Amino acid sequence: MIDGEKMPDLPKRYENLHVYLVEGVVPREEEAGLGEAFLGNWVEGESSFLFFSRPSREKVNDLIVRHGELRLLEEHRFAYEDWQGTKLDPVRVDYFLILPPWHRNKAGKKDIPIVLDPGVVFGTGIHPTTRDCLRAMADLRGRHPFEGVLDLGTGTGILALAAARLGAKHVFAVDLNPLCVKTAKRNVELNGLGKVVEVVEGKAEDFTETPADLLVANIHCDALKELVMMKGIGEKPWLILSGLMRSQARDIKAMLERDRRSIVREWDGDGIWTTILAAGSQ
Repeated sequence: MIDGEKMPDLPKRYENLHVYLVEGVVPREEEAGLGEAFLGNWVEGESSFLFFSRPSREKVNDLIVRHGELRLLEEHRFAYEDWQGTKLDPVRVDYFLILPPWHRNKAGKKDIPIVLDPGVVFGTGIHPTTRDCLRAMADLRGRHPFEGVLDLGTGTGILALAAARLGAKHVFAVDLNPLCVKTAKRNVELNGLGKVVEVVEGKAEDFTETPADLLVANIHCDALKELVMMKGIGEKPWLILSGLMRSQARDIKAMLERDRRSIVREWDGDGIWTTILAAGSQ
């Protein structure tokens, strides 16, 4: 038990993924009836990719019978590790230890544990931008405590969970993708942090004026450029911005400096990606 909350049932290690490509958008209210093996629905345009941990053709057929507008196009099976591009083993980033649920008891006394089940969403902690955002939050925590955090583009929720583990009293996590929101909420439950981390579905730009000491955004450059120019961003005392290649980072830093922000520190992940910690102009 963490923070006095009852822990949910832990998922088992994934072996294979069974993916059903359906023409048409599967209604969200149907997902609850797709069985325990159902992992998520990734919607692309007018198509739905239904992910299961076991063969579930019968469930999919029943769904299509109920909704005549849907049609099964393709069926695939492959190893879960091939989908994620890596084994789902514990990942260490300085004092953070990112643990799949089936390894949750491996954390030591000095570790900052984050239990993470990415499901079929990408974001296990191995990407340089994720690692450097974790380092940036830890660096800021040593310089200046933060209580309210806004995490835009939360994905699996890993950075929101890290902020909570570092002592934030409230973390507001946003993602436009419904499957990311579902996954992040599940990870909040797995860590017993439901009283600290709130996950919502929506566009990042609609939440920039949400009060916070720290804004974290690990998203693509075009979205960052739009966010940096918005009023709500300028009022945040601290920013951590990532998902930037070197040339893109130069443009973002120039925009921040024009807004009278100071670049406190940068991280150069794998010599390709840049993560920026910036202080406000107040």
